[in-house]
Amino acid sequence: MGGDLQSIVYTASVWIVPVLLAVTLHEAAHGWTAWKLGDDTARTLGRVSFNPLRHIDPVGTVALPGLLMILSAPFLFGWAKPVPVNFLRLRDPRRAMVIVAAAGPAMNFGLAYISALLLHLMPLLPSDAAVWASANLINMIKINVILAVFNMLPLPPLDGGRVAVGLLPPALAAPLARMERFGFAIIIAIMFVIPLLSRQLGQNIDPFAWLVIGPVNYVAQIIAIAAGIQ
Repeated sequence: MGGDLQSIVYTASVWIVPVLLAVTLHEAAHGWTAWKLGDDTARTLGRVSFNPLRHIDPVGTVALPGLLMILSAPFLFGWAKPVPVNFLRLRDPRRAMVIVAAAGPAMNFGLAYISALLLHLMPLLPSDAAVWASANLINMIKINVILAVFNMLPLPPLDGGRVAVGLLPPALAAPLARMERFGFAIIIAIMFVIPLLSRQLGQNIDPFAWLVIGPVNYVAQIIAIAAGIQ
């Protein structure tokens, strides 16, 4: 029992900071970009902030990552409270919507790359500190790449869906935008329902692995090569 508790505490210590940084800076990037492009809604509500408490979602930032940690899942996943953006107040709304939506994943890719670069400094630390700090940095790479790739799926309300709506011609953008009301249900089906049902039928159908985990591994490898750690 003591060993299990110690393992949970250590796992929490190397995941909490990466998860909080990833979701906080992702949302802050949306709010800051919207503010600079004409909509100060997020800034007025205090969401252009590095304070995690302003962005924490009880389910997506606390409950789900905690459950995945307890279940020893191969990766953690979560989300924060979406930053409010009034797209009608943006200058050149269609173009600005694309930039605002892409800002969050871009921040995550940037954090992953910086984390990879910081791994070069680990030999300067005492051995125990280096092991712990390296675990945090590796998890920073993982969670940020997962968030970026997942959020860029072209499905509203994900960032990739908003990018697609902003780039597609109106005839295609309008029906995609209308899918937003069903977006969360589709995401749950992709992540949990379809894999669970397929296993019950003796199959292994996992759209989340195809759409996210595969690209995540590819992008993480590119970041590692670019940072010189592979």
